[in-house]
Amino acid sequence: MSHSSGLYIILVSVHGLIRGNNLELGRDADTGGQTKYVVELACTLAKHPQVARVDLVTRLVQDPKVSQDYAQPVEILSDKAQIIRLACGPRRYLRKEVLWPYLDTFADELLRHIRKVGKIPNVIHTHYADAGYVGSRVAGWLGTPLVHTGHSLGRVKLQRLLEHGTKQETIEENFHISTRIEAEEITLGGAALVIASTHQEVEEQYSVYDRYQPKRMVVIPPGVTLESFYPAADNWQNPPIYQQLQRFLQDPDKPMITAISRPAVRKNVSSLVKAYGEDPELRHLANLVIVLGNRDDITTMESGPRQVLTEIFQLIDRYDLYGHVAYPKHHASDDVPDLYRLTGKTRGVFINPALTEPFGLTLIEATACGVPIIATSDGGPQDIIGACENGLLVDPLNIQDIQNALRKTLTDAEQWQRWSNNGLVNVRKNFSWDSHVEQYLEKVRLFPQQKVQSLLSPLVASPASEHPGWNIPDNNRLPTADRFLVSEIDNTLLGDQEALEKLIQRIRDEGETTGVGIATGRSLESALSMLEEWRFPMPDLLITSTGSEIYYGPQIVTDTTWQKHISQNWQPEAIREAMKNIPGVELQSPEAQGKFKLSYFVDTSISPSYREIIRHLRRQQLFVKGVYSHNMYLDLLPIRASKGDALRYIALKWGLPVKRFLVAGASGNDETMLAGNTLAVVVGNYSKEIQKLRGSSQIYFAQGHYAWGILEALDHYDFFGNLSQNQPEAALV
Repeated sequence: MSHSSGLYIILVSVHGLIRGNNLELGRDADTGGQTKYVVELACTLAKHPQVARVDLVTRLVQDPKVSQDYAQPVEILSDKAQIIRLACGPRRYLRKEVLWPYLDTFADELLRHIRKVGKIPNVIHTHYADAGYVGSRVAGWLGTPLVHTGHSLGRVKLQRLLEHGTKQETIEENFHISTRIEAEEITLGGAALVIASTHQEVEEQYSVYDRYQPKRMVVIPPGVTLESFYPAADNWQNPPIYQQLQRFLQDPDKPMITAISRPAVRKNVSSLVKAYGEDPELRHLANLVIVLGNRDDITTMESGPRQVLTEIFQLIDRYDLYGHVAYPKHHASDDVPDLYRLTGKTRGVFINPALTEPFGLTLIEATACGVPIIATSDGGPQDIIGACENGLLVDPLNIQDIQNALRKTLTDAEQWQRWSNNGLVNVRKNFSWDSHVEQYLEKVRLFPQQKVQSLLSPLVASPASEHPGWNIPDNNRLPTADRFLVSEIDNTLLGDQEALEKLIQRIRDEGETTGVGIATGRSLESALSMLEEWRFPMPDLLITSTGSEIYYGPQIVTDTTWQKHISQNWQPEAIREAMKNIPGVELQSPEAQGKFKLSYFVDTSISPSYREIIRHLRRQQLFVKGVYSHNMYLDLLPIRASKGDALRYIALKWGLPVKRFLVAGASGNDETMLAGNTLAVVVGNYSKEIQKLRGSSQIYFAQGHYAWGILEALDHYDFFGNLSQNQPEAALV
């Protein structure tokens, strides 16, 4: 892969089957136009001189039911573009609706990939709601601009399914529509740019979302690969797919009415068959060719495609269309442009009768082959026919409207030729991939002047907006840092202003490759307030609430995977109840409590010992971890949570060995992160409960108090140099 200067762009498209050649378009509901779009976008971006690298990231699939191509972790598309396949849930191929529980893992794997690359992408561009959810998280962690293309939208789908009489419970059960819509709302709130295919998509479809922000939306129609889609030459010979059609047709040289789509209800192919079957003139004028993906045995297909195909076969039988309709079981991706050319050669017409059509890639492909088009009046076809002036729009639910448009196209030779010529000229002007990429990069070039939208919870204000004078970096150093300084706030980092200022200056002067983190018992809000008050620059990493919460700056994005990890067997109400009648123990204020942390004051003169309190909870089968500090504070956490556990989780997630973390603390609250293989320092003003760690070869007890002690440790471990000689340097994961 090229590593020259230029843009590094990551495209994320999680579901479906994606490979560089012979795409299985129409294989199922997930392997449609989106898979073709992202591959062609990746390849065209990589050809541009301003782009250094394009990674198209998708799901790794190891399943004997699909090609081994999808089990390859890396597939090279060109010298600057590749497909990267990452683990996401079970190895087998899954439909997109059941992938939601595994997307946090996918986000972590994407982060690991970026860490291996060693360069923060200039853009993360996500496709569809599932990738939007992943990209929102990763872009927020990195401070990278997020670009999003929806392809189709959940709120629109929900509305149309309800209009067709489908019950809300059925929609939720089959499509997990509420999860999808929430992911779309999150994505729209965080995206620096939303790319739509049509103006209708922006003005009508996105407008039903709560986070609709049209100023951050731009219409850039998809392109067509003109090297593959072009008209048939005069001496062009009938292609291999022609042999397939001959099996079905009495007169295979008649004009073709061609439809190519997935076997989905919204594609409305049954209405096309009815229109053809009920019109004797159309049967006389032309053959009907319907290509609905690939199939072996429809009884083994999912219920949706199976029902669509069964209805079409029944209609063919009802109208006795044998000899007039071709419906091949198999075709290769190379057959598709040949089908368009064959349609043009026979002076036929391409039709897309879908109930809804966000764009309609097949329409511009047919247009590029010189074929007039007829299309649904919904969505993208309006823009395509408006720009190309090469066909007619129809009401997809009006059989007579479809019939009239087909007859007009097939019988008016002058009009057919005019539409064919218009399409050939205008598709190159408006719908080439080169044009698409030029417009795309023009928008991306503006990103250095823009800020990525905050992904904060509504309960947490953005520090950048609340404290405009505070030193908040634009980017997170987590993906590129080769070492990390992590410190407790109270009695460690903060306490001596002169020492703090010297530490800040030293990090600026010598810590180019150093990330900075905070690990504190405080809540996020309290920690941010203290850091701002002491004018400490916004850290790259925040471990708060005694290790029960992890956030990544500068956007302060929650690590939800960590929350899921520690939530097992956490019973806060039962713990509160069990602690109620223990003498000398008092619950701290609500501000000190967290979702995964219960904080108490302990009066040791009348309370049981710390060990007795923990034993009391364990005897009641409550899985809890206690952190006791300053001889008066007790934090109760999930059994998997602590500062040390959080730190090691982060090290694994970001691919940085714990031996490259210098951690600083002063109390029992910090013990779990000081112990082990980290580089550790206990500052001079430490609490007596941590005295037991003295003598450990892995922990340096400094003379200086507060940040003076951290400064000592920087020299002791040669932290900005080669790290400590007694700490063997480990290779990055």
